[in-house]
Amino acid sequence: MIETRDFMMLLRSRMAIVTISSHEELRAIDLVRACGNKLSKDVKVWSVTKGLVDASTRKPDLALIDKHLDQTSGHQPLTLLKDIETASAPTLFVLADFHPYLDEPLIIRSLKEIALAHSLNGHTIILLGTDLQLPESLNKFSANFELHLPDKQKIRHLVAEEAKLWQLKNKNKKLVIDKQAVELLVKNLSGVTETDARRLIHNAIVKDDAIIHTDIPDVQQAKHELLGQDGLLSFEYDTTDFKDIGGLNRLKSWLEVRQSVFQDNSSAVNLDKPKGILLAGVQGSGKSLAAKAVAGVYGVPLMRLDFGSLYNKFFGESEKNIRHALKLAELMSPCVLWVDEIEKGIATGDYDSGTSQRILGTLLTWMSENDKAIFIVATANKIDQLPPELIRKGRLDEIFFVDLPNEDARADIFDIHLSKREVDITGIDIQALAALSDGFSGAEIEQSIVSSLYMAHTEKQPVTTQMIIDEIKLTKPLSIVMGESITKLRAWAMERTVMAN
Repeated sequence: MIETRDFMMLLRSRMAIVTISSHEELRAIDLVRACGNKLSKDVKVWSVTKGLVDASTRKPDLALIDKHLDQTSGHQPLTLLKDIETASAPTLFVLADFHPYLDEPLIIRSLKEIALAHSLNGHTIILLGTDLQLPESLNKFSANFELHLPDKQKIRHLVAEEAKLWQLKNKNKKLVIDKQAVELLVKNLSGVTETDARRLIHNAIVKDDAIIHTDIPDVQQAKHELLGQDGLLSFEYDTTDFKDIGGLNRLKSWLEVRQSVFQDNSSAVNLDKPKGILLAGVQGSGKSLAAKAVAGVYGVPLMRLDFGSLYNKFFGESEKNIRHALKLAELMSPCVLWVDEIEKGIATGDYDSGTSQRILGTLLTWMSENDKAIFIVATANKIDQLPPELIRKGRLDEIFFVDLPNEDARADIFDIHLSKREVDITGIDIQALAALSDGFSGAEIEQSIVSSLYMAHTEKQPVTTQMIIDEIKLTKPLSIVMGESITKLRAWAMERTVMAN
């Protein structure tokens, strides 16, 4: 096993202190015990509640038990280290949750003395916990080891194991398994620990006695909750499909051509995995809806990056936040990363002491180096405020302009929103509405329908074409209210972007 091999190499490198930051304590101890057997070394495990025990038998070390009975003594960890220092047989000592004592001078000095004598005693101390920060004076003698996350082959093996366990417990039932759903499950469990992957697989199976497509959204949500919700990257539950969007035919076609490669490029060795797109356009024209549709069509979670939550008044914290958010996106991969109104987060002014420039630099570096299955959908209302280094080819695959819908697209939008609200459209003249609503955005068309429904409810009668026409006539669309700026934006985009429709 690669993990065992790597840990063996670390132990053989004569590093006296090894840190393992992980929630999987039992798995880490099993790894140390396996390596101890290969090296013919004893393995002892210490905790503040049980003292020192043998890792194989889980029984107390009788030679030392009398010295560790006083659980309240502040000298207990120090006594432990003194015993380690004088122990004769080379041993691997696993100290669980030892980090609260790492700010005590006597503890630090004792650890250093054990490390200095490593070539003589052969002891290795493995500090195991979830919040490990070694004092600077110990860094020279230490190395960090990370438990490997399961790869796709291992996750498939876990799925098979959990399916077999379920079948043994439910001999009178048959587990329903959709092979395509299994592959989606395997992909969506990348980035979680083996313990968490096994639990999520188990929950997916017992929920409906099956592994089917409807299990995937719950797994995606649970994975995000496992990785931590700190407001930097939010899980968007409300994805959609392109059938719910009118127009944008060129964008739909572009995305569909690349869908299979994004989901699995193993059969397309000469094709680069799609990186993402920038959607510029008029407000209310459907950019956000398109971002949600990409995630729905690609069958992956939609993660929304909130630039507003990145900024922190303390120097360096904003850059740390963007790195943390991008790391979380990598752990959530495959996913769509939706960066909404990106121009608001990376303004090129100098009013913020260069914070925006540093955030931009971090984002650009990540976009160039990222090799995870993350499809970026950045949206912008004011593309002229974006720096050229962000929108050049190579960072993103294409820039689409989402214009105001044409007459055919407006007809589709009326049809979609009326059907969504269960309105009988047999008596509605959709073509007349589409012709009359020239200059309306998709959001404005939807609002005209919502207002007409209120009117119908007040008058206690079904919605009519005339009710919607009346609402259209009462509306001053953005294309009129902000006509000059929208005309300028459309003229700019005509020469520099690909029309989405």
